[in-house]
Amino acid sequence: MTHAPPDVLIITGDEIARAMAPADWLQAAERSFRAAATDTACSPLPMHLPVRRGGFHVKAASVSLDRNYVAAKVNGNFPANPEELGLPTVQGAIILADGSSGVLLAVMDSIEVTMRRTAAASALAAKLLAKPDSATMLLCGCGAQGRAHMAAIPEVLPLTRLLFWDRSRDAAEGLARDLNGTVASDLQAASLSADVIVCCTSASEPFLHADMVRPGTFIAAVGTDNPDKSEISPALMARATVVADSLQQCAVMGDLHHAIAARKMTDADVYAELGQVVAGARSGRKSPEEIIVFDSTGTGLQDVAAAAAVYERCASAGQVRSIALAAAR
Repeated sequence: MTHAPPDVLIITGDEIARAMAPADWLQAAERSFRAAATDTACSPLPMHLPVRRGGFHVKAASVSLDRNYVAAKVNGNFPANPEELGLPTVQGAIILADGSSGVLLAVMDSIEVTMRRTAAASALAAKLLAKPDSATMLLCGCGAQGRAHMAAIPEVLPLTRLLFWDRSRDAAEGLARDLNGTVASDLQAASLSADVIVCCTSASEPFLHADMVRPGTFIAAVGTDNPDKSEISPALMARATVVADSLQQCAVMGDLHHAIAARKMTDADVYAELGQVVAGARSGRKSPEEIIVFDSTGTGLQDVAAAAAVYERCASAGQVRSIALAAAR
């Protein structure tokens, strides 16, 4: 007879938020991208399951850190939820396992992890690729993901002026009020004044074009996480230096996907993956005038590294619930 596996930690979104500071998310992001560049991880393309009103993503990855981890995330993405049902746009769960034994370690809320690991990736890219003296940031998309980015990016850049734009003026006004920023009534004027632009909308048509960005701007293109979404015009992508979170993934579901479809770029035109920059295999910004787009589609590798960090902190604190899912056989 074998022994029963250890109890599984059940970690809520509130517990994740208490366990992890911005620096912890940034460290997890750096570890994930470094692992991608050093072949100590595996992150296959995600599965997308379309359903009425939205869809589900299934993302999975393995990574070798101080311990071998495997995680699988199922996220539902329903853009009309907040307005129609009063529910979050993104909901789901992450299963974290030991990659050497298969032992299930934790089941945790994916909303907090998805928001924070995505924002941390943008912050890491901004730290490496934006101008170090960047002062003005424009946020396009003032929902939960936008709020997460506003907690992450000011940690790595000396921002002094915050601009907010959203199709819902109420959303932009609410976030501007909370964060002492300014609502951008004119998107083009705001984008031309920005050193950093973060796009995290659910747009299906590009709204940021080549004539709306000045030299030297860093753009985090976050919202295009499936082939039906688009934020950055193919012409702007072709004008910029493009750094992908995952070249393979961006080519089939990111803003790069649309630039390739429009024959403005090929995957060979992509300058680097972020992991190559983190690991020093590719340099960062080459000039103050360079426009850089970070095409961020969100990878399973980011999820597993972030979930591992959450698990380690919660396990060491010993303040979260655990349950026995499997009996000895």
